[in-house]
Parts: sequence; structure tokens; C-alpha cells
Amino acid sequence: MKKLITVAVLTMATTLTAAQQAPEAAAKPAGGPVKGATYVVDPTHTFVMYEMGHYGTTTNRGRFSTKDGSVKIDPEGNGGKVDITMDISSVNTGVDLLNRHLQSKDFFNAAEFPTGRFVADKIAFNGDKVTEVAGTLTLMGQSKPVTLKANRFNCYISPLINRQICGGDFEATVERSNWGITWGIPFGFEDKVRLLVQVEAVNIR
Repeated sequence: MKKLITVAVLTMATTLTAAQQAPEAAAKPAGGPVKGATYVVDPTHTFVMYEMGHYGTTTNRGRFSTKDGSVKIDPEGNGGKVDITMDISSVNTGVDLLNRHLQSKDFFNAAEFPTGRFVADKIAFNGDKVTEVAGTLTLMGQSKPVTLKANRFNCYISPLINRQICGGDFEATVERSNWGITWGIPFGFEDKVRLLVQVEAVNIR
């Protein structure tokens, strides 16, 4: 994992440096994920967002950054494994007071549980497109099953770093009470939460 983290940091630094320069060519299609390959999650393009109803009137939204992660594709190319770690203290709603409340024991208790983790050993494909990823989401020290369904998926050759990058938009709807996060449910903060996951990962071999 240390090697993957190092590669991720180098990739992120390269991407940020390259992004300061206009690419000479557009991104090129790259088929699907490479059989047997390992991908490192790019934290500059990977976030976990949530949407939760607020008194049945509006939608409360926030975003978590990712710390690191990897995706490994099976040699047969029809499955694989995912392991992504989220930084719970990075939660950002755009309102500082609400951010601090979410980090408190009422919600995510970031002081005691500073990270969340999604681990999956089932990746479903339709041709060369990922359609869903089934795994477990760990929050507050509790692990529960979550299946992320792909709204879009694509692979391309980045004109900035000349490597294959694969990723997409995924989503799932969960009940936060399954992880013991129950504050506000009796008086208008909904239990159901829509998770929206944006992820891109770089092929390192």
C-alpha cells in the first residue's frame, strides 16, 4: 500500500503540474480496464458526495475527499477489487458551522473515526464498461454492504501524463442509521442518503 500511496502522490503532482500547460492533443479513447492491471486512485478527481433531505423541503449536500485507494482488475478482465479510503474530517458543505457539527459525535465523530473505507471484491462488467461495484462501506467502526451502480464509465489516455485513466460516476442510496448516525431523524433530517461517487484511477502497470 505504501508503494501505491507514493505512486498516487507522484501522479497527483504530475497531473497538477501538467494541468498548468495546455495539452497538445485531446484525450484518446482507451478501451476498457486492462486485464490484470493495478490502478491508483487519483485524489484530485475522486470524491464522495452525499445528498440528504432537509425537512422535506430542500437537500443538504456535502463532500468528502479521498486519501488513497487502488483498483485491481482480475487477469480474466471480468472482475476485480477496490479499496478506497475517505478523509472524514474533510467533509465540506460550504457552511463552516455545519462542517463542525458533522465532524462531531452527533454525526461522524471524526476525532475517533478519522477515516471511512469502501472495500469491494465484486466488479460487474458489461463488455468493457463497469456497471456496478459491490462491497462494504465502513463508517464509525461499522461495516455494511453497499452496491455502487455506474451512471457512466470510460477509459482514456490522458494527454497530460500519457497514461490510461479509467473511472466514472457511481451512486447508491443508503440509510445512515445502519451506521449509527441517527441525529435529526425524529425532527426532519432524513435517514435515506444518496451517495454520489466520482472516481478516476491511473493505470500503473
